[in-house]
Amino acid sequence: MGETPTGETLKKTPLYDAHVALDGKLVPFAGFEMPVQYPAGIMAEHTAVRTTAGLFDVCHMGEFVLRGAQALDLIQKITVNDASALDVWQAQYSAMCLETGGIIDDLLVYRGPDHFMLVVNASNKEKDLDWVLENAASFDVEITDKSDDTALLAIQGPVAAEILQGLTDTRLDEIGYYRFGLGAVAGIEGVISRTGYTGEDGFELYIPAGGGMDLWNALMEAGESEGLIATGLGCRDSLRLEMGYALYGNDLDEEHTPLESGLGWITKLDKGDFIGRDALVQQKEAGVTRRLVGLKLTDRGFPRHGYPIVSEDEDVGVVTSGVVSPSLGIGVAMGYVPTDLSAKGTEVGIRIRNKVIPAMVQRPPFYTEGSVKR
Repeated sequence: MGETPTGETLKKTPLYDAHVALDGKLVPFAGFEMPVQYPAGIMAEHTAVRTTAGLFDVCHMGEFVLRGAQALDLIQKITVNDASALDVWQAQYSAMCLETGGIIDDLLVYRGPDHFMLVVNASNKEKDLDWVLENAASFDVEITDKSDDTALLAIQGPVAAEILQGLTDTRLDEIGYYRFGLGAVAGIEGVISRTGYTGEDGFELYIPAGGGMDLWNALMEAGESEGLIATGLGCRDSLRLEMGYALYGNDLDEEHTPLESGLGWITKLDKGDFIGRDALVQQKEAGVTRRLVGLKLTDRGFPRHGYPIVSEDEDVGVVTSGVVSPSLGIGVAMGYVPTDLSAKGTEVGIRIRNKVIPAMVQRPPFYTEGSVKR
């Protein structure tokens, strides 16, 4: 295992050897050594996902399996979305909140025939597990942390389904968006989920950790002729930002609520009681004072995390995420601004190296040509 400059011991995912063999640039991320890019570069990787396909290592994510008579009741208590509306073999985007309404994490909830699975962000695994266990004390539920036993690979892009179909007998055309099933890929049994965070069609494959390298190699070989390449954290960030998808720790945190963060659409205040509901009801009644918005630069510039957002020569917020969009060739960003500056078309600026670059509030996605089939 590697170490950070502060002496933190870093873990390796089951796909670590593949990244080394491909000369991936490894960086510390959420306690793991992860590839930020490969020799082709972030731009080439981003373009591959938008035009053909890319293969991501997301083994660092956390997976908690919940079983028992009150598994659904617990999920309803700790998440803001309505998990009771899920069909078997359906997944749902959701979030967990503190009593204050601040976001602990955003996550996926999977409903299987006899269990639920929560998929959480790598940087929050320990915090999330402690929170789930703490709130499970009075429920008839068994919780198993499967994170270290699970390899998670994401194949994303317009030809992802075609590549994957060549390695499985499972009918991928029968798995709809945010649906999943069980099946073997390259002879390795696991969960085949039509999900992802890129704006392109694709699948996330949950398999036993020991099969990770075999599946990676099989996918890379099968996809070589279709333009599939290995893709790292760098293009994962630019792809999600082009879609306006929030990143925990940048755009989402315990200081902001779902109503402020553009996640009101997953916050079901009428589903019954859940942790944070009272605070969110009060906030909705009073009206939110700030909102997370998308920003598109109207002049050249590279918006970065932490840069001030300016209106009439006054700082009114900060950029939470920013990039020059590889697909659009312009700077795009997200950040919190006062509600009276959050309407589409509002003109603001981003201070970059002491120069204010004009920008306009735009409702994401910035990139609208993705292949994802909702």
